Amino acid sequence: MKKIIFVLILIAASCKPTKDTIVSDDSKINMLLDSWHKAAADAKYDSYFEKMTEDAVFIGTDATENWGKPAFQAFAKPYFDKGKAWGFTALERHIYFDKTKEMAWFDELLNTQMKICRGSGVLVKIGGEWKIKHYVLSMTVPNDNVNAVIKIKAPIEDKLISGYNKTNQ
Repeated sequence: MKKIIFVLILIAASCKPTKDTIVSDDSKINMLLDSWHKAAADAKYDSYFEKMTEDAVFIGTDATENWGKPAFQAFAKPYFDKGKAWGFTALERHIYFDKTKEMAWFDELLNTQMKICRGSGVLVKIGGEWKIKHYVLSMTVPNDNVNAVIKIKAPIEDKLISGYNKTNQ
């Protein structure tokens, strides 16, 4: 009888997950973000948006792009319906956690159709699953080209700035 109990204990111990077999939160977040970007490239609308919280915010590269999830879904739907939304591949990513390990934030450099962009965001753990709560996409501008870019965007953004100044007075 003691031998049977000993064998059962050995079997149970061998079935217990080890640190090497448990997927870390870093890995889960990397998989989430990579699969989120891939869902856009593959035009998988439902897969893309289910990775975001219901109250998620997406901020795009244009100064007017600050969307709650429903508005972003409406904006993005025609792109997904065409069979390809956008293609982002992470070149580099850094992930950080709060003390509770229930919230994380990240920054990433992305290879995109706009060349290198930067993404950053906030994730929350809901029911043990990570979700994107806030995402910001930014185009990078080489320092030597900032003045040229300012000249291009000034006519458009001066009007936006003027509109904000009128509403804040």
